Amino acid sequence: MQTLKHDDYLTLRTGAHVIERDRHGDKVLRLADGSYLKLFRRKRLISSTAWYPYAKRFADNAQALAERNIPCPRVIGLYRIPGASRDAVHYHPLAGGTLRELIRANANIVDIAGLREQLGRFVAGLHEAGIYFRSLHLGNIVLTPEGELGLIDIADLRAGRGPLPQHRRRRNLQHLLRDESDRAWLHAGGDTAFDAAYRQQTLERAQR
Repeated sequence: MQTLKHDDYLTLRTGAHVIERDRHGDKVLRLADGSYLKLFRRKRLISSTAWYPYAKRFADNAQALAERNIPCPRVIGLYRIPGASRDAVHYHPLAGGTLRELIRANANIVDIAGLREQLGRFVAGLHEAGIYFRSLHLGNIVLTPEGELGLIDIADLRAGRGPLPQHRRRRNLQHLLRDESDRAWLHAGGDTAFDAAYRQQTLERAQR
């Protein structure tokens, strides 16, 4: 992790557009060159973030996903910014739109059932690959221009060596269903495409 002087940090963010902020300040910036800077507040209390910062977790998770051929942001660098009491990860964003954005914008997705089926297979593939993503929801799943599904905002993710056990799969699927609008879209009109595809993908993997 590179230490970034405050003046260098200000230079880096010149012309940036604030994508997300909270009461503590900026959280995500789109820089002038189109890359992104995600900022993590350094807390004073003793915690695991002191020895394993969220910025480093983001980078490690990006590498773990890439090794599994799961589309995700591509990390450029990691920074510690003492003058701003922040750690940061600099990355190229994953091209495409989140499923939540596409659905709310009424995007021209012709085969809705096909997308639900694709999502079911995708989530099953994550679980078979040992990926437990606590922030799994339609706002963090991207449909790329190539028609693939991928993940963003990946600091809160764990990549294990083997498939997830059943209890962790159930808990992760509950995360996916927490948002009322996401849940309504997944099962609109009693559609079971997502559930059927998840089960089928899991069965196919188990039979290999």
